[in-house]
Amino acid sequence: MSNIKKTKYDLEDRTARFGENIIEFTKKMPKNPITIPLISQLVKAGTSVGANYCEADCAESKKDFEHKLGICKKESKESKHWLRMISVAVPELKDAAIILWREANELNLIFSSIVNKSRQKT
Repeated sequence: MSNIKKTKYDLEDRTARFGENIIEFTKKMPKNPITIPLISQLVKAGTSVGANYCEADCAESKKDFEHKLGICKKESKESKHWLRMISVAVPELKDAAIILWREANELNLIFSSIVNKSRQKT
């Protein structure tokens, strides 16, 4: 049982660190008419991954759990989109954006796997 709780904690911490890294990344971005909306969208999507994972961890039912993880999947995928747009808008941050994009992709794959396994259980 302690391994299960440890795994949940690790993913909770990982999603929180992802949100923190998104915040730190966006602080480095120049502020102009193009980047301001991109920053806003990325911060919303990137930080909501962890918030929704916390909600999933405290879900009241299997259906609620799967729904909240579905939101995590959508927000991590949306983060990838905004990171791609930022790579074009601020080319000097492309390398840092790629690192965050990879983490968003890994989180998306993890959430997809968890949802698929949950749905297979009866």
